[in-house]
Amino acid sequence: MNNELQTKAKFSFPGGTHPPGSKELTRESKIQQGPAGKQVAIMLSQHIGAVCKPLVEKKDQVQAGQKIGDCDAFVSAPVHSPVNGKVKEISLQSHAVLGRIPAVIIEAEPENNPPKQPCSAKFTNDFNDNSYSAEQIRTRIRQAGIVGMGGAGFPTSVKVEPNPKAPKETMIVNGCECEPYITCDYRIMLEWTNQIVAGVKLARKAAGCSEVFIGIEDNKPAAIEVMNTALKTSANSDGIKVVPVKTKYPQGGERQLIKAILRKNVPTGGIPPMIGVLVLNVATTAAIAEAVVTDSPLTHRVVTVTGEGIANPGNYYVPIGTQVAELIEFCGGLREEAVRVILGGPMMGIAIADLTIPTTKTTGAVTVLTEKQIGGAKFAGIQTPCIRCGRCLEACPEHLNPTKIAHAVKNNLLDVAESYYISACMECGCCSYVCPANIELTGYIKTGKILLARQKKKIPQ
Repeated sequence: MNNELQTKAKFSFPGGTHPPGSKELTRESKIQQGPAGKQVAIMLSQHIGAVCKPLVEKKDQVQAGQKIGDCDAFVSAPVHSPVNGKVKEISLQSHAVLGRIPAVIIEAEPENNPPKQPCSAKFTNDFNDNSYSAEQIRTRIRQAGIVGMGGAGFPTSVKVEPNPKAPKETMIVNGCECEPYITCDYRIMLEWTNQIVAGVKLARKAAGCSEVFIGIEDNKPAAIEVMNTALKTSANSDGIKVVPVKTKYPQGGERQLIKAILRKNVPTGGIPPMIGVLVLNVATTAAIAEAVVTDSPLTHRVVTVTGEGIANPGNYYVPIGTQVAELIEFCGGLREEAVRVILGGPMMGIAIADLTIPTTKTTGAVTVLTEKQIGGAKFAGIQTPCIRCGRCLEACPEHLNPTKIAHAVKNNLLDVAESYYISACMECGCCSYVCPANIELTGYIKTGKILLARQKKKIPQ
């Protein structure tokens, strides 16, 4: 297996595209303290699964790290306060994807909120996971409220839970960060290297995996080098290897990364554990290390604030629940030519008009673009008829026919869209990006998924 991987290290996946990386804006920007969080809104749903119930009431005093929401469901994750303060209210707040959902609003005490420091200095290359049992690791992951921080938000405690019917043999750690503009994971790999390695060891033990591969795109040679160096000198790191993969979007999709590293296919409609594979993001492994070793919950994360429309781009350590507006103000505000604010990156992110929307555990970036970066025709929403060029089919990493799916949705033929496997779309945006007619194929597909979900739940449209 090892020799085979050496020859396949630069393999990738069929399809995909090569949008401009645009990472030079923040690639060399070290992680800095972000805004203190004058008022934070802690969403009670920051994960796939059951919504948390509030454990506090209006006017309650809360402490930084205190659990303020939880539920008994297996697929869920508790939420915690990142600040010392008082509960202002529990109310519906705007969410970029879910609409209006319950949140705990906390007013921070400015005189009693020293900035939380990253714990990376606590980890050295002699860290050994033998001090912790697999059960203890899984318990602390659940208590800390850790979810997939690469964007999906699936509760990590569920992902690492052993399943005798589908044992996980291989763990892949995703350090690709293929989305344009975003560099938070890259900086974490450079600056929190030992913490990531510690988290990888702990996650491997919790899940019972026998081999681990850390996939990093080959446009990040510095990250590949530091991770390799750390593993060579780290205790108990046998069976953990760094695998460079080709730079291509969306190489960071878990199905695409599995294909690139293991040459295996996840069945359509299936998940990686079906073929014995667990995939975790590098930021998630860093959070695991902090939770297990320091017994600290997930209350802060690194967020890239970037784009030609922001005054001072950078990578910031931010309290979860900070308003996008406060984060933008902290970075010097919007430039005059800014026209679009995106939660996430330009390919898979969500454009937002309401800047009071708070960051969550899955917010890796806030990207501010100008009309020049978007493109005049795309910005104006100018679409022309499909010319049947087939570029969207070539680019689709899931081997779908985006044009046929979009056409079915436009004509409200949801059964037809379903027959074209609309649910298998990962919403990466490749089809829309390569379309010379500027047709928002991904947008139609997203709409189709929502309509299908409503139809199946018999919710009126």
